[in-house]
Amino acid sequence: MTSAQIGAYSTGVGLRLAHLAEVVADRPPVPWFEIHPENFLGNPHASELLDEVAEHYPISMHTVGVSVGSASGIDRAHLKRVVALVDRVKPFLVSGHLAWSTHEDAYLNDLLPLPYDDESLHLLSTHISEVQDALGRQFLIENPSSYVAFTHSTMSEVEFLGELVARTGCGLLCDVSNIYLSAHNVAFDPQRYIEALPANAIGELHLGGFTAEADEADAGGTVLIDTHAAAVCEPAWTLYTHAVRSFGSIPTLIEWDNEIPALPVLIAEARRADAIKTAFLAQEERCDAVG
Repeated sequence: MTSAQIGAYSTGVGLRLAHLAEVVADRPPVPWFEIHPENFLGNPHASELLDEVAEHYPISMHTVGVSVGSASGIDRAHLKRVVALVDRVKPFLVSGHLAWSTHEDAYLNDLLPLPYDDESLHLLSTHISEVQDALGRQFLIENPSSYVAFTHSTMSEVEFLGELVARTGCGLLCDVSNIYLSAHNVAFDPQRYIEALPANAIGELHLGGFTAEADEADAGGTVLIDTHAAAVCEPAWTLYTHAVRSFGSIPTLIEWDNEIPALPVLIAEARRADAIKTAFLAQEERCDAVG
């Protein structure tokens, strides 16, 4: 199954362990689910339930442990486990982060940034190609949530992502909420960022909530933290409308990883995203009719 076959109006939700048994028992009206494979690799019971879910729903996999930005290289043993789960579940998309989260044998509970320069570009291109070769399919890279910018970066983030696509043939996972958050934190125009992305490389969109905290470096200012612990904010919904105009009807995911609410709350968020896509497609049809 491809992302195009998922359907024009479909918005999925992140399937976390808190809702796994409920989904198996009740089969809620969700068009697809996205999982973090790392939640299942060491959990045999959850892995069995995942097989049941995959019998009835399309699945996308979003890795958090395949650290393509690590200078010490990819953990090939972990990648092998992920590939085995991919081969078993057969997700329609597999994605990961533009970040690093491992150093030698240590796994860090953060997605850490890189400078956008030729050295990082070579490193990431090499690792992304290795991941794609192991998977036997395209790997999507998600734009990060940013809190600082490196002074010695030689290109913008969006230019860097475009170069990764050109060098490796990878796809992009456009996290709209990350763009809104990063634009606030490091001061750029989020709409121009979206417009500069290579539209034909976008395979999935993400939406999630954040937490605002006081900015210790700016009295009276705030920094937005990508906690995935709240509903999507109104400005992010506005930016999502712009993303839909730019990219068309792309499979969208609602992420909520902390302070996880009842499943109907996630479904309501997904239906709001569907309503935005529906309005966009109706507008396109009207324009085509006039034309």
